Amino acid sequence: MEWGNYSMYADFVLLGLFSNTHFPWLLFALILLVFVISIVSNTLMIILIQVDSRLHTPMYFLLSQLSLMDILYISTIVPKMLVDQVVGQKAISFAGCTAQHFLYLTLAGAEFFLLGLMSYDRYVAICNPLRYPVLMNRKVCLFIVVAAWLGGSVDGFLLTPVTMQFPFCASREINHFFCEVPALLKLSCTDTSAYETAMYVCCIMMLLIPFSVISASYTRILITVYRMNEAEGRRKAVATCSSHMVVVSLFYGAAMYTYVLPHSYHTPEQDKAVSAFYTILTPMLNPLIYSLRNKDVTGALQKALGRCFSSGRVNAF
Repeated sequence: MEWGNYSMYADFVLLGLFSNTHFPWLLFALILLVFVISIVSNTLMIILIQVDSRLHTPMYFLLSQLSLMDILYISTIVPKMLVDQVVGQKAISFAGCTAQHFLYLTLAGAEFFLLGLMSYDRYVAICNPLRYPVLMNRKVCLFIVVAAWLGGSVDGFLLTPVTMQFPFCASREINHFFCEVPALLKLSCTDTSAYETAMYVCCIMMLLIPFSVISASYTRILITVYRMNEAEGRRKAVATCSSHMVVVSLFYGAAMYTYVLPHSYHTPEQDKAVSAFYTILTPMLNPLIYSLRNKDVTGALQKALGRCFSSGRVNAF
């Protein structure tokens, strides 16, 4: 299908994150380092949760799913960006852009729902500790994970076909480092205001549903903590929730800026900086926040390293 001299299925050009920087290779090295740390740390989290019996609990099962989402999430965007910088090629095919767009929406949506539903786990652990094995049994955990993945998939299946069916008969240059919805819509030569309004409502719902679960859960948690008589109990309750709240604040805050804040408050450079934060930095920060602030994870890591060193010494002799 063609409009004028432009084909709907022509390649796009990603201007990238490095275009306006004076030190592109320094930025490249930093992003590569962040990517490697993210992949290694999230993979390590999954392995530790699988091999250490002390981490075979609902909370860590959900954390392993979060790490899996982060690995897929950052791998959808960063490798293409880094390869383009090395080979000097910025083109992305229509099919490639569509696939990246779908995977990004699906994984971001799944993480939204998972982070929201994880607050229920914290609520049960603090407010109903005696009933925790019943309220957070294996079926409930599987339901939370499946619901998160299905919620993200619905987001991807709904928005991707509509976004990519618009005639892109303006410049094919996307002023971004991946095929994000707002950047793509700027290239369309038709009026997308109705779709942008519908997408805005959809994003509000995407944020409102998990945010409501988080608000309700943490309201009950705060009431329970306030009623605790022991200072040690309060400290443990706050510690077990603080990591989750830090991750939620980082991820939701950046997403609200991108999809909820009116376009008049946006600039292309700000959009790229915020997108880089929640697509590149957040997947690296999530496992670091949960591991550095968690004695169970650090203990499992020390135990695993001890096994590796001891086996290495035995093999040496």
